[in-house]
Amino acid sequence: MTARYKPLTALAVVAALSLGVVACTEAEQQQAERDAEVAGERIEQGAAELGERIEAGAMKAARGVEDMAGSAAERLENNQREAAAESRDGAVDPDTGERVE
Repeated sequence: MTARYKPLTALAVVAALSLGVVACTEAEQQQAERDAEVAGERIEQGAAELGERIEAGAMKAARGVEDMAGSAAERLENNQREAAAESRDGAVDPDTGERVE
């Protein structure tokens, strides 16, 4: 997941380093670099967590769709089974695959 968010991390580091260039002393520049590194790590961790949460939500949604599709298929099969048992034209018995004509 984190590979997708590397540009964000790099952007944060560049922005923080740009601010560090404005710092007057070498010590202030080094502190700005350390701060930028910490900020970059925090952004990367946050982006990875966000990615995992999105993925988990998508997984739950996919399972819901899958369950709903399974329920619909069962209802349709039952309807076709009933229609075939009543010899309604065009019905297909799901157990045999034979069409009623």
